[in-house]
Amino acid sequence: MYEMLSSFAQTWGLIGFVVIFATVLVYALWPKNQDKFDDAARVPLEDDARPAAASDTEDTHV
Repeated sequence: MYEMLSSFAQTWGLIGFVVIFATVLVYALWPKNQDKFDDAARVPLEDDARPAAASDTEDTHV
């Protein structure tokens, strides 16, 4: 019983993970999503008006 259950889980688990991987890969490479991912890639490079540490200290002085 254990061997049958183990074989089933290994086989269908592998197939399931391959399907999930392929789905995520297609989603990531779909041309319609390119603008969304390009915008997300530029977020760390955007210059804020003021640093985050300065905004934290200014909010506490009321």
